[in-house]
Amino acid sequence: MQDFPAEIFLQRPKIVQSLLSLLKLAFGGDGKHRLALQSVSCLQQLCTYLRNRLNFHRDPGFFSSKQDTISQNSSLSYCHDVRVTHHSQNPSPGSSSPRPSVVGRTGQRPRGDGQDWDALSSSGSSGRAPVNSVPSPLEMAHIGLSELETEDALEVQFQQLSLAQFCVSVLESAVPLLRTGSRQMVIRVLELLAEDMILVGEAISADIWDDNSLFAIDMKEKLLMVLGSLGDTMCYHKSSISLEQPEVVLVHHRMAFVSIALFAVRLLQTLLPVEKASHFLPEPMSAALFLVSLDMPISLEYPNIHEAVVAYLEQLNSENYSIYKRTAEVVYSIECTCNFLSDVRKEGEKNLLELVELADHALRSFSFHQHLPLIKEIICICSEIWKSAQASPLLQGESQKVFLRMLSHPLLQVKVGTYHCCLEIIKECLGVHNVTKPVSSLCNGIHFLLHPKVLYEISAFGMQEPKNEVNAAAKAILVYLLQGRLMMTALTWNKFIESLCPVIPVLQGYADTEDALGNSILLLSQAGSEAGEGILPCTVRLKSVLRLLLVKKPSVRSLALKLLACHLTKEEGADRKRPSIDARVLSRVTNLFVVKKPIELKLDDRRELIIKVETVEKVYEIFISDDIDLVLRKSAAEQLAVMMQDIKMHAVVKKLCLIDKIIEYLNECVGQDGEVVECLIQPSLTLLRKVLSADPVMRVSLSQQSSLLTLLFRVSLIFHEDCTVVTEVGALFCLLLFDEVSRMDMWSVNASNKPSSPSVFSLPVSVFRRYHLPVHVLGHHAVSPYSIVLPLSADCLALKPVSDMLRIAWNLSWYHGSDNLLKEMSSETKIQECLDTLQLSSEDTLALKMTHTASGLKDCLHSIVQAAAHREVRAAVTRMSFYLLNDRLSLKGGAGPCGVTLKSLAWHTALHRFLQVLPACTEDEKLLIDIIHFLNKLLKEQRKNSSVELLNWLLELLLRHSPNPLLDLLVLAESQAQEETDDIRTAVRQELQKELIALYNTLLLSFMAVTDRKCLELFYVFQTQLALKLLQCLRVTDAPHFYGLPSLERTLRGMAHLTAFPGWSSHSPLTKPLEICVKYLSGLLEVITSFYVERGGNAMSFMGKGVTKSTVLCLLHLSHEMMAQAQSSEWLSLWFLPLGSHSEEHAPTQQGLAWLIPLWVDRDPEVRFTSLGLGSALTTLETGCVALASSCQNISGGLWGTVVNILLDQSECSMVRREAAFILQNLLVIPMPSVIIKDYTWQGPCVHDEDSGLSLMGKPALQALLYHCHFYEHLTQMVKHCYLGRYTFDVNCSALVGTSEGSDLNGLDESFKFWRGPSRMSNQDRDPSSLSTSETMVTPSSESAEFSPLVTLAAPLPEASHDQFVAQGQQETVSPRLPRDSSLAAPLPRQCVFVTPPLLSAVCSLLDSLLVIAPGDTASAFRQARLLELLCSIADAALIEMCVQELKAPLPSSPPVEHTQAQVSFLLEYLSSLSRLLQSCLLVDPDLVTQNKLLKPLITNVIGVLTICTKDVLDVELISAFYQTWTHLFNLLATLLRKAGAASLPSVTMGLAKHWVAVIDMFCRCVGLSTTCPTLSTASLQFLSILLTEEAKRHLRDKDKTSLCHSPTMTSLLDTTQENQKSLERLNEVIIQCYEGKPSRDVLKRVAADALMSLLAVSRRAQKLALKADLIDNCMEQMKHINAQLSLDSLRPRKAALRKKEDGFIKELSITMQLLRNCLYQNEECKEAALEAHLVPVLHSLWPWLLMDDSLMQIALQLLCVYTANFPNGCSSLCWSSYGQYPVQAACRGAPGSSLMLCVLKLASQMPLENTAVQQMVFMFLSNLALSHDCKGVIQKSNFLQNFLSVTLPKRGNKHLSNLTILWLKLLLNISFGEDGQQMILRLDGCLDLLTEMSKYKHKSSPYIPLLIFHNICFSPANKPKILANEKVISVLAACLESKNQNAQRIGAAALWALIHNYQKAKTILKNPSIKRRVDEAYSSARKTFSDSEETPLNAYYLKCLENLVQLLNSS
Repeated sequence: MQDFPAEIFLQRPKIVQSLLSLLKLAFGGDGKHRLALQSVSCLQQLCTYLRNRLNFHRDPGFFSSKQDTISQNSSLSYCHDVRVTHHSQNPSPGSSSPRPSVVGRTGQRPRGDGQDWDALSSSGSSGRAPVNSVPSPLEMAHIGLSELETEDALEVQFQQLSLAQFCVSVLESAVPLLRTGSRQMVIRVLELLAEDMILVGEAISADIWDDNSLFAIDMKEKLLMVLGSLGDTMCYHKSSISLEQPEVVLVHHRMAFVSIALFAVRLLQTLLPVEKASHFLPEPMSAALFLVSLDMPISLEYPNIHEAVVAYLEQLNSENYSIYKRTAEVVYSIECTCNFLSDVRKEGEKNLLELVELADHALRSFSFHQHLPLIKEIICICSEIWKSAQASPLLQGESQKVFLRMLSHPLLQVKVGTYHCCLEIIKECLGVHNVTKPVSSLCNGIHFLLHPKVLYEISAFGMQEPKNEVNAAAKAILVYLLQGRLMMTALTWNKFIESLCPVIPVLQGYADTEDALGNSILLLSQAGSEAGEGILPCTVRLKSVLRLLLVKKPSVRSLALKLLACHLTKEEGADRKRPSIDARVLSRVTNLFVVKKPIELKLDDRRELIIKVETVEKVYEIFISDDIDLVLRKSAAEQLAVMMQDIKMHAVVKKLCLIDKIIEYLNECVGQDGEVVECLIQPSLTLLRKVLSADPVMRVSLSQQSSLLTLLFRVSLIFHEDCTVVTEVGALFCLLLFDEVSRMDMWSVNASNKPSSPSVFSLPVSVFRRYHLPVHVLGHHAVSPYSIVLPLSADCLALKPVSDMLRIAWNLSWYHGSDNLLKEMSSETKIQECLDTLQLSSEDTLALKMTHTASGLKDCLHSIVQAAAHREVRAAVTRMSFYLLNDRLSLKGGAGPCGVTLKSLAWHTALHRFLQVLPACTEDEKLLIDIIHFLNKLLKEQRKNSSVELLNWLLELLLRHSPNPLLDLLVLAESQAQEETDDIRTAVRQELQKELIALYNTLLLSFMAVTDRKCLELFYVFQTQLALKLLQCLRVTDAPHFYGLPSLERTLRGMAHLTAFPGWSSHSPLTKPLEICVKYLSGLLEVITSFYVERGGNAMSFMGKGVTKSTVLCLLHLSHEMMAQAQSSEWLSLWFLPLGSHSEEHAPTQQGLAWLIPLWVDRDPEVRFTSLGLGSALTTLETGCVALASSCQNISGGLWGTVVNILLDQSECSMVRREAAFILQNLLVIPMPSVIIKDYTWQGPCVHDEDSGLSLMGKPALQALLYHCHFYEHLTQMVKHCYLGRYTFDVNCSALVGTSEGSDLNGLDESFKFWRGPSRMSNQDRDPSSLSTSETMVTPSSESAEFSPLVTLAAPLPEASHDQFVAQGQQETVSPRLPRDSSLAAPLPRQCVFVTPPLLSAVCSLLDSLLVIAPGDTASAFRQARLLELLCSIADAALIEMCVQELKAPLPSSPPVEHTQAQVSFLLEYLSSLSRLLQSCLLVDPDLVTQNKLLKPLITNVIGVLTICTKDVLDVELISAFYQTWTHLFNLLATLLRKAGAASLPSVTMGLAKHWVAVIDMFCRCVGLSTTCPTLSTASLQFLSILLTEEAKRHLRDKDKTSLCHSPTMTSLLDTTQENQKSLERLNEVIIQCYEGKPSRDVLKRVAADALMSLLAVSRRAQKLALKADLIDNCMEQMKHINAQLSLDSLRPRKAALRKKEDGFIKELSITMQLLRNCLYQNEECKEAALEAHLVPVLHSLWPWLLMDDSLMQIALQLLCVYTANFPNGCSSLCWSSYGQYPVQAACRGAPGSSLMLCVLKLASQMPLENTAVQQMVFMFLSNLALSHDCKGVIQKSNFLQNFLSVTLPKRGNKHLSNLTILWLKLLLNISFGEDGQQMILRLDGCLDLLTEMSKYKHKSSPYIPLLIFHNICFSPANKPKILANEKVISVLAACLESKNQNAQRIGAAALWALIHNYQKAKTILKNPSIKRRVDEAYSSARKTFSDSEETPLNAYYLKCLENLVQLLNSS
């Protein structure tokens, strides 16, 4: 399996079918089940390999479309086109084989070892038509068969398995094995199924359930059968638990049930969408899911699985789901019950509302637990709540609901308990024994009963309860209450009466003269002893008396009449009313309302009106009219009564006051003369009844009117013989007297405040049972409105799964969780308070213990500790494996219950004893195998989150001194090896070694993320120990020429894992690292020669392929290790092998690396990739390059040709091409000559032209080779084919698209429809334009349309002209290769080429190297191929950001995190390489990069990547990759701005502006990484510095431009945006911290200073923030410190070290002053701060040091210039003496009383002419000072201006003034701005004459400074005489008017006007005719010249000057 590609086992499925058939032996005896176990292991391994192969083929980096890999070991979808034979005329020794080799045998070998013709087809069938490949990986391979084969192609196709078929076959065969009684079998089968399930998820999609093809139908049938079988198995294990069996068997069944349930649910989730479950899922699975849903332990331990089960159950079976839901409700109720009982018993303040809520929920589970103490607790809580007057209404209301539900509970025990409890409370509160106690505190306890709803419940339902226990208690309660007046406070009694009033109608039904309750009720209706006073209010009492007339008992009715008689006789005006009350009248009416025909109250409620409203109104008018005859009125009343049958008519008559009219008629009737209207009474009463029956509001109103009630009774007495009238009165009494109890909303649980809408009048059933009612009414409340419906019926409770679930739930809740319950169970105490039915059964206990991972694992460990035999330990370890598997199946991984528990348990000690002794027998070894297998699985599960304790323990075990069984067992001693005669013992020993190697491999992988120092130290030592052991293993392995491969392969795989860690060889105390490496090298080279080179490569065989792959990987790792450990490059010679066959004894032996070359053309891309990687590792050394080049001399094209050919081979996979690019890059690193030089070590490539015999070496040869290969055209195509996706299957280059006519055979297997993603096609072609430079070429096809433009250039047709140069050794006469016969070939799709970002990264690096070697040629090639533009177009910030978002918040559908991280890493690596290449391009030719098409998108992407937020990305390596890429991107941007600042700045600024907030945050973050990632911090600061510097330059360039574009600038971004002010503050703070926090010699300090300088120069806001951060004060302190240090050092002897230190101080001082300068620039606030910080005195103290260094002096003067500009206070401070102002000035070398200004003046007067920079700065500084009055005084006193007179004028012929003269003139101009300054100038003898002379000379920058000085002086009245006295000055000014320059004209006119203004003497002098003439001419000329349209402020001023001059000169 290691050697063969996993998919071959599906293509030739006999082995798989045999393995599946062996599974049936699992149920057999005689050890046959062992075979089944081995088969399960094989199938599991196959599943793992298939998954790996699937991942391999999804990797775009390994996508290969090579045509010559018929059985290519690395492709799941083979290219089975028939090969075309090669027509080379110079065949190499290997060309007879399909895979050429440089060395090796070509002889054929016998079959049976996996050669090509055994697996697939031979290479000789060139005449056959190709068979189409199936479009998706892991599907059927359609094979072109060899002529030697006798099989039928179609038959072979039918035999093959698709991946989906294989997966389902495994399911079909393995699921039945889950019924076996063997723990080992069940766990191994489940592990197999777990692996298979992953493949199922990949191979079968949910669409299969909607597909009706034959294949899909077959698959569905099989899947449903599997699911049915799984369901049956689960039911079998569940039912087996309850049987009387030994505990071991029960444990097995339980463990199996849980694990199978988890697997089944995961399989369902993988295969079947929930919404489709109801259509497809078989009944057994439905039943099994029902069992799982009711399994309480599973729902607790695996809640996510439980939720999934419930979701499926909901879709599947409504009845089962209903049972589950109701059971779950009861479970919740049980939980609430136990929580309530627990909380109630707690001391302290309780949350009553929460308790009441718990109590409410608790009522629903009484039928199950029947825990009666709960009743009393709830009622006590209710009583407590109602005791307090301050209790919230909400709390009272909620507690009342609970109480009412208890009173009406469906369960009789609850009802009985509730009533008895209430009775006990009443007895306690109102009993006679309380007579002596204060009443108030006691009787509050019954307040919870004193509410209408409670009394209604007791009266209407408690009294009616058939069960005597309830009704007796209810009566007793009422009696106690009715008779307890004396025991109650007045408040309580009043509350009771108030609550009782609405209930009296119900209660009076029990009125009786013969029992206590009846009498108490009757007593309510009697009046008190005092007049009118009784228990009840008057109206209520009257109503109660009238109600008694309707009671069924005659005695009660008689009593009622007596009471009524009293009332009527006392009534006001009784003597004037009929009838008179006497005994005779009353005796006749005892049964007055006991009528034979009760009235029907029902009315009509029609939708539409039948009778018009007008009609009703007319009839009503007749009825009430006194003028109309009574007969007509009666008739009208009767008609109205009929009309009122329709409720809609009621509103009309109510408006007309019908009721008031009727009452009026009734009063008339009762009056003395009432006989007149008697005829109207009956219809009036009918009308009144109909209106009242539909109007509850009116009923309430009228029922409160006692006069109406007595009126109606009198009417009934008058008409006692008229049955109709009596019945109507009786009906009205029903409506009015029973109104309270007729309204259902009043008694509902949630009573609303609004009155109910008109509805049918109805009464409680208990009322019309107890009364004779003269009406037919509907009954309500046959059952209490407060009664609840219990979730579970008795039938449901009887179901075993339900009762089991509830029982476990009760115990879990009672003990508050499984942990407490399990503790209680182990302590063997019984629950005393609960029923026996609530006690856990042994089955429940087992289920809980086994399912609860922690207790199950503890039990396992206990079993291991207590074990008396191996069998028990192995059983316990197997059980532990079940828990690990459950973690995996429940998707919890290392953080699952098992992982968490194992971290907390001390299980190491339990297993420790088995791992520290050598096994003595086979049984010992088997036990050790199981333990190691478990440890391996545990490490795998916890690999991402490894436990340091576990790793430490394992390492300490592995590093024990002898005996150390775990390492010793890897290598058998010779004596042991000889003993191995027993096959079983041998097999066990091999299995043990296999498990040990697997454990070490997993252990090594576990250390990838470990950071614990102790653990790592142990690990390093273990690495080297293991390395030495594995070396021993390699030496004792069976000789390679025998086929004992497994142990060799295992060893090599272990070595590959080990050597992947850097430094693996360096931790042995006895052996040097290089010695270990050399031993490894010799062993590995022996293996590679034995297995590969001497057998002609594995081109013809698969056998030993695994060995080859592992060996090459080890060699690659080894090369890096040797490089790291070796001191020199001499180690490389150890890699050389002698070449030549054993049979060729006399052949010369040659040392070299030629053994490596065949590996480059191996059939397996992984081997090709790794071996080329080894080549690139060896070529990092020059000796490696030379050795490899010399080893390739026999290959056409040599090393260069071979590597270039691999790189440009587009049928090759990207990873292989990438390594070829690295080799090429390494070859280019060594300097190569441009001409042939003899004996030169490295000549570079060599090409030879056969025709001319011309050879080229070195750089020319390289150029020729690149030209010949069309190198840049190929690269262009590579870039165009770049694929950025994560998986190849996402690419739609499937044969399904557009090739249907050629794929008829695909119909045989439609499984491709069910793949998760689109498949890919791998039957591809190669680029025909690439002339192959070695014999590894593959036949191209002319049908490839991909490179059609290039085909015409270089297709090798016979008549085409040959290229001038051909790669060395290549035969020119290449025969034309004709295309295949199109009639035979199916149409091929366009070639699918995958070029990945890693390959392009390598290409970028290669191009970078080429650019270094040949800058001009390479740059022009770039330009011609537009390569850079294409490369930049691949950069995609949005894609990276999307991936990062995916990493931060992965979705359920997201791919594995590792894949996403890899994708991001590749993209970042590409960006890094690209940015390095672009930097080189900018250095060579900036125009390459600065094109708009390229630049703008590039900058957008670069800034996009820089602003990606990586805050929540946890992977350290990925963050490191981001940092590295960001560093390169910053460097690129910095280089771009340096080399092409003007062109690129707008684009960069625009890009930054779009993401400004993110950009600032990014700068803050990068700068803040100065400690952890200094390179990134430096790069970011450098970029910021250059960016801001360029911004400042732009500002200077654009200063005078009035630009209309509003594009953002850095200044505007920094200073005007408000939203990111805090971010900018943080950036400022971070840069200042970086500057101040680093030592002076740190590079970062300098970089931070540069950035800070630039920032301060550009941003005013940054200056403010710097001031706020005390930067100015800190700089001043720094300068003081430097001054002190320099002063101290000056006192010591001068030494070199001291001078160096002094240089450091000088640099630091320079930086500090520059920072200060930029901070003060144009910022008065900062200048004030500098003034306060004594800037001038500090600079004064540093003056001697400044004088010694011109550059330092220049910076100091710049600082002073900035400081004094527009800052008078600063100027003044320079005049102060340093003493006194600055106390720290003791070290000042200046004379006492001197000031800095004097020092500067001295410097200016002594400055040598050659130092122009300092000279210029001095005068600029003095020019600033000249504007200050104080400073002018110092200048005057110092006689400094005398120096001006000594300035020399230019000699003849030179018309320009010197720079020094101009500086003087500028200084004088500034002095002339004030009158005192003008006086200073005039006092200089000859100054005016000198200025007059100077005005004749010109200067470019400022030609009219002397004129301006004159102009300024003219304005002062005191100076005018001196000017007028100087004719030269006047003539100069007058001459200005005739100047051609307008500025000169203006200056002259303004000066003359100033002179003449208010100065009469001047007029006289200036009236000189020549001056006057000039003025007049100038004036007339100006008037003509300046029209209105051209008039500007300056022109207007000039005209005004002239106009005034003319006027003044013309005036007298």
